[in-house]
Amino acid sequence: MTIEELRAQIDEADAQLLSAFARRMETASQIADYKREHGLPVLDSARERQKLADVANRAETLVKPYVGALYSLLFELSRLHQGEKLTPQSRLEQHVLQAVEQTERLFPPEASVACQGMEGAFSQQACEKIFKLPNILYFKTFDAVFAAIDKGLCRYGVLPVENSTAGSVNRIYDLMMQYDFSIVRSARLKVHHNLLARPETVLGDIREVFSHPQALSQCAEYLAALPGVRVTPCENTAVAAQRVSQSGRNDAAALASMSCAELYGLQCLQADVQDSDSNYTRFICISKKLEIYPGADRTSLMMVLPHRPGSLYQVLSRIYALGINLLKLESRPLPGRDFEFMFYFDLETSVYSPEFARMLREIEQMAQQFKYLGSYLELV
Repeated sequence: MTIEELRAQIDEADAQLLSAFARRMETASQIADYKREHGLPVLDSARERQKLADVANRAETLVKPYVGALYSLLFELSRLHQGEKLTPQSRLEQHVLQAVEQTERLFPPEASVACQGMEGAFSQQACEKIFKLPNILYFKTFDAVFAAIDKGLCRYGVLPVENSTAGSVNRIYDLMMQYDFSIVRSARLKVHHNLLARPETVLGDIREVFSHPQALSQCAEYLAALPGVRVTPCENTAVAAQRVSQSGRNDAAALASMSCAELYGLQCLQADVQDSDSNYTRFICISKKLEIYPGADRTSLMMVLPHRPGSLYQVLSRIYALGINLLKLESRPLPGRDFEFMFYFDLETSVYSPEFARMLREIEQMAQQFKYLGSYLELV
């Protein structure tokens, strides 16, 4: 049999599948009408388990391994279709729509902004990328930045959440669970680390390097190649540069930005010493009030799912069924709850799309705890 003849058989089978799928979804719509009239929920777990067992028993050996995946997707699509009829607009949807209508059309060029660190830190560079004229207040810790937003000391805060080399900043994800806030914008910043030291210092004299743990991680290969050098973590790259400047030592150096060299009177012993040339850090801008500016096409969520097999799969399959792109999935352990996690999602979807509204409505119902972190635009 030729390849053309085999493909003709595939086309014929597909036509039958498409017709059967249309009939199935039409029947699912009628079931939704029945459920609405009788006050029944969309999900009937017992019916789905019974159906899966039945089709698995009747499936031929060749397709048996794939039947579970196929019918799980069919169930998700049926629930999605029924949900459009049965699920009313939630308070969260109303809150988001209200924020879209009430938020100013232009992102503010000037604002009071909280950042961790001090003058010369990468958070400052990210802040100046997001705002034209920010009034920056510096705090020693990430916790203090969140607290400053919570207490109204600053309208916004700018914080690092992940790096392309070193991964996620876990402390930020933990603080996201503790505070109520909204992400209003994000920005990717290309990070250049430089080995800075006091004037007249030579590379061969260096015995200790100071920097933030993330910077040390991003330059791990370079540091490993320096003979007899000890690394010492600091709260911030700018703090490291200031410490070296004030130390009076010619055997110490800092990993920091070139702006720190100018600020603290240091010389650059070696430039661009990060392990990867493609070294980016992603920063988020947060506020206490929900603000959704025009062009918002990225949404962040946090949720706790039921502690049972398939909970995460159900959420992911629903996102897939809606045609929404998953950009990031992160999990963090829940304090005091053994082997249970908070899941963090970054999703690519316009806040104005019907898929966005359906996603909020349906996934919120699937979670034990659900937190909408905001919809926003990312600067690159």
